[in-house]
Amino acid sequence: MQDLLAISNKLIDAFKLYVPTAYGGFKNRNLWQNLETFCLFLGYPRSGHSIVGALLNAHPNIIMSHEAAALKYVYAGFSRNQVYEIIHNKAKISADKERELGGYNYYVPNQWQGRFEKPKVIGDKQGEGTVLRIAESSRHIPRLKQILNIKIKFIHVARNPYDNISTISIKIPKLGFDLEKSIAYYFYLCKTISNFKLTLDPQDIIEFKHENFLKQPQIHLENLCHFLGVSAPKDYLNDSAEIVYQSPHRSRNQVCWSPQLIESVATQINEFPFLQGYSYYD
Repeated sequence: MQDLLAISNKLIDAFKLYVPTAYGGFKNRNLWQNLETFCLFLGYPRSGHSIVGALLNAHPNIIMSHEAAALKYVYAGFSRNQVYEIIHNKAKISADKERELGGYNYYVPNQWQGRFEKPKVIGDKQGEGTVLRIAESSRHIPRLKQILNIKIKFIHVARNPYDNISTISIKIPKLGFDLEKSIAYYFYLCKTISNFKLTLDPQDIIEFKHENFLKQPQIHLENLCHFLGVSAPKDYLNDSAEIVYQSPHRSRNQVCWSPQLIESVATQINEFPFLQGYSYYD
């Protein structure tokens, strides 16, 4: 009963946006005429997606929202222009230079957050939510492709599982702040991503490690720009790199990991090529 009520409330919230986004989507319809690519993130909560999404939103040809839940609105029957309008509005909100996400400020001085020259790419940074919807139904992505009728590309960012799982166990109430449940949930998301990747053309997904991104943000941002089909201006790369913190937070030090759970995660890491090289003792 509670699940049905939660679903109903989410649908009600979605339809509250139906009329204003229908008007806004029509009013701004000329903005979307040159869009070439729609971008979604695949991943896990608290895995470093926010910095990547924010930096992409600072590009003059990219509109990237933070947690717009695009697939929810596609499922609810919203049109292409309505989905774009929702993302556009969210991207402007997340561009506020005083805004913090997860305790970090991702404003990039001198760049294009909240505005753009000529949008070629539009997308939504919601890694966990996208993966859960893919797990829920194989129809979500085909429906998205049908409605948008442009290229769809995916960004997958991995982080050291011990840090990622630790943060999930600390920050995600739905798992009861339980480390073992957080481990199971994390690898459920990994399995879903691994299976979904099998359905994709390799040229439609890019993946990298969060730790490597922090070490070489300019190189990774340039690769992302090429992947998404936009230029990589030097001033954009330099200004973006300036706000990237030097190293990831070692969340594993905030949680009591037993030797058994450390070994359990190590065993499961071996099942996923995109997690290779990670260790509790890094």
